[in-house]
Amino acid sequence: MAKKFVVWFREVDKEDIDIVGGKGANLGEMTKAGFPVPPGFIVTADAYTHFLDLTGLRDDLERILRPLDVSNSKALESASKEIEKLITRSHFPPEIAQPIQKAYFQMDEGLVKHAYVAVRSSATAEDLPTASFAGQQATFLNVHGEANLIEKVKEAWASLFTARAIFYRATNKFDHFKTKIAVPVQKMISSDVSGVMFTIDPVTNDKTKLVIEAILGLGEMIVQGSVTPDHYVIDKTTDAITQKEVNTQEKQMLYRGGKNIIEALHKAAGSKQKLDDSNIKKLAELGKKLEKHYFFPQDIEWALNRGKLYILQTRPVTTTGKETRDMKQETRRKQEVLLKGDAASPGMATGPVKILRSPRELSKVKSGDILVAEMTNPDYVPAMRKAVAIVTERGGRTSHAAIVSRELGIPAIVGAVGALKTLKDGLVITVDGSKGEIYKGALVKPNSANLSNVANLTNKKTKTATKVYVNLAEPSRAREIAKMHVDGVGLLRAEFMIAGIGTHPKKMIKDGKQKQFITSLADKLETFCSAFGTRPVVYRATDFKTNEYRSLKGGKEFEPEEPNPMLGYRGAARYIGTPEVFELELEAIKDVRNKRGHKNLWLMIPFVRTPKELLDVKKIVVGSGLARSPSFQIWMMVEIPTNVIRLEDFLATGIDGVSIGSNDLTMLILGTDRDNSDVAHDFSEMDPAVLWAIERVVKTCHKHRVTSSICGQAPSDYPDLVDKLVKWGITSVSVNPDAVSHVRETIREAENKL
Repeated sequence: MAKKFVVWFREVDKEDIDIVGGKGANLGEMTKAGFPVPPGFIVTADAYTHFLDLTGLRDDLERILRPLDVSNSKALESASKEIEKLITRSHFPPEIAQPIQKAYFQMDEGLVKHAYVAVRSSATAEDLPTASFAGQQATFLNVHGEANLIEKVKEAWASLFTARAIFYRATNKFDHFKTKIAVPVQKMISSDVSGVMFTIDPVTNDKTKLVIEAILGLGEMIVQGSVTPDHYVIDKTTDAITQKEVNTQEKQMLYRGGKNIIEALHKAAGSKQKLDDSNIKKLAELGKKLEKHYFFPQDIEWALNRGKLYILQTRPVTTTGKETRDMKQETRRKQEVLLKGDAASPGMATGPVKILRSPRELSKVKSGDILVAEMTNPDYVPAMRKAVAIVTERGGRTSHAAIVSRELGIPAIVGAVGALKTLKDGLVITVDGSKGEIYKGALVKPNSANLSNVANLTNKKTKTATKVYVNLAEPSRAREIAKMHVDGVGLLRAEFMIAGIGTHPKKMIKDGKQKQFITSLADKLETFCSAFGTRPVVYRATDFKTNEYRSLKGGKEFEPEEPNPMLGYRGAARYIGTPEVFELELEAIKDVRNKRGHKNLWLMIPFVRTPKELLDVKKIVVGSGLARSPSFQIWMMVEIPTNVIRLEDFLATGIDGVSIGSNDLTMLILGTDRDNSDVAHDFSEMDPAVLWAIERVVKTCHKHRVTSSICGQAPSDYPDLVDKLVKWGITSVSVNPDAVSHVRETIREAENKL
C-alpha cells in the first residue's frame, strides 16, 4: 500500500499492522469479513512519523527517554508529562489535517457532517499473540467536530508516551521508536448494553466455554473495573447458557449533549439481567465465528444499541490461567476466610496488605505486598509488577486488571466487596486466585506465587540424577526462571518468538529484511542463553502449522489452506520444502553461538515423519556451518507413532537426543483431540498404549546411549508416570516452571526406590 495518512476500515486488513496498528488492522479485517463493525477510518502510523519528522520532536523524545529509569515512578511521570506537552502543543501539519477532515465529513456516506465519533489509539506493537498491550494508550469517546477531532488525534499520539505505556514497553523490551501509533476514528455507538467476551475461559483455559460480561451503558466502566458486570458462561458445543451471575450495577456511563456523563441507577434497573438470553446466544455465535476466522481464542469488545449487536474490537487472548497446587483443599477449609470474590488469575500468594485509593499512591507498594484497591486500571501496572497478588472490590474476570494479572503471572481476585473495610494496611493475608478466597495469615511462603520469586518454590538442596529442565517461550521471563533449581531449558518454543516478530519469514525474505529477522530472533535467543549460563537451552525449531503461519503478516500470500493442518505441511517437511526459511533460524543460532559466544544453544527438530527427512534436515544444518559437537547437540522430537516404531532407524542417522512430546503423541496414538470436548474424555497419557510407546522410546535410547527426555504435560500431572520414567532410565524431564518443584521431589523419591 502506498503511503497514505488516512485509510478507511474497508481498505485494510490484518496484514497492515505496521500501517494501522493492531487495533486498526483488526477493525479492517472484521469489516472486510462482514462482521457488524461501526464504520470509520484510520489516521495511519505514517501520519504519526511524518508529524514527528516535520516537527523535529524525535530528537527531543530521545533526549528524554534515553537516560530514563522507568523504576523511578516520579521520573517516569515527569518524562511522560513533558512528552505530552511537546506533542499536544506542536503545530498540526495541514497535509495530515485535511484528509482527516475530509474523511470525517464523509462519515455515514456523507449524510452526517458532524458525527459523534470514538477516537482510539492503535499502536503497531499492540494486540499481538504474545502481548496484549491492553489499555496502554488512550481512548476518547463522544468526540464532535473536526477541530476537536484534530486535538484528540494529537492526544492519542501523546498517549503512546503515558507513564504506563513507557513502563510497559521498557519492561517488555519493545523499542520506543519502533513502536508507532495509528488512530482509528469510529462512529460512536450509544450503547444500551456493552461489555467484553472471551471465546475461552480466561481463568481456567477451558476452550469449550465462552465467557460474556455485560453492563448497562458505555463499556469503559467494565474495562476500568469501576462496576461489577453480569457474568454469563456459554457451552460452545451445545450453545447452552450454563452459568449466570447477575450483579447489581449502581451507575452507568452515557453520553448526552456532547458529554460523557455518569448517572446513578435505580436498584430495580441495576439489579436486572443486563443482556437477555436471546442476545447472549447471538453474541456467543458472533464470538465463535470470530475465533474461527482468526484461528485463535479472542478477547472481544461489543455493544448493543436499539436491539442491534456491534463488534467494537477483537484481539487475541494472550494469557490463560494455570491451576496451582500450592495448598491442599483441607488446609483451606481450616483457615479463616476473610473475604470471597471472583477468581481472576490463578495461584496463591502471601504478603502484607497495601491499600491504594488512587494511582497517586503507587509508590506505597513494595516488592512482596498484596495490592488492594477499589479497582485496578492500567495506571496501576507499575505497582502490580511489584505486588505478589491483587485484590479489588469491583471489576470482573475480563477486566483489564484481570488480564494484566494473568499476563504477569500473579494471583488476582476481583469483585471482593468490602475489601477496603475488612482489610487493613500491614495485615498478612493469603490470596487464592484459583478459588477467589482470601485467608487470614500466611499459608504459603511469601512471594511464592510471583514468577520474579519463583526460585522460592524449589528446594535447592534437592539433587537428582535425572535432570529437570524447564519449558519456556517468553523471553521476558528467562532471567527470573533461570534462578530456579533447573538444569536447563528442555524445550524452547520458537513459535512465540517468531510470532512476536509478526511478519511471515517469506515476506521478510521477499522484502529483503532477512537480517532484521535474524537479528530479532538472535536477540531473543541470546536472552535465554545468557540467563542460563552454561546450562543447555534446547531450541525447538519452528513448528507453525499453515493456519498459524497464515495469521502472520504476509502469511496469506505464502500459506495454503489445508483441510487438516495438524497433519499437513509442518516440521521437518517444511524445512526441506522451503529451506530458505529454516536457514534464517540457523543463521540466528550461528549468530548467538559464534558471534555472541553462547555455546549452550542446541537444536531440536520437530515432527519428523521418516529417517530420510531427518537426514535431509541434518544436511541443511551442516551445510549452514553448524556441525554436531559436544557443545552443539541435535535432538529430535518424538511425537508421531512412526517415531516410536522406527526409533532405531531415526537414531542411526546420528542424533544426540530425543524429547517425547507426550501431548501430540497421545493424541496421535489414541486418535483423539484433547481440545475437542466430544472426544477429549478419551485423552490420557496413562493409557496402556501410550505408556508402551513412552517405555519403548526411553529403553531404546538407553540401549543406544542417546539422551532421552519428555517435554509434554504428563509428568506434571501424573507422579506415577514420573516414577515409571525414572525406572525405565529417562535422562531428563522438562516441565512448566510451576511444576519444577514437585516434579523434582517426585523424581528424588523415585530414585530412592531404585
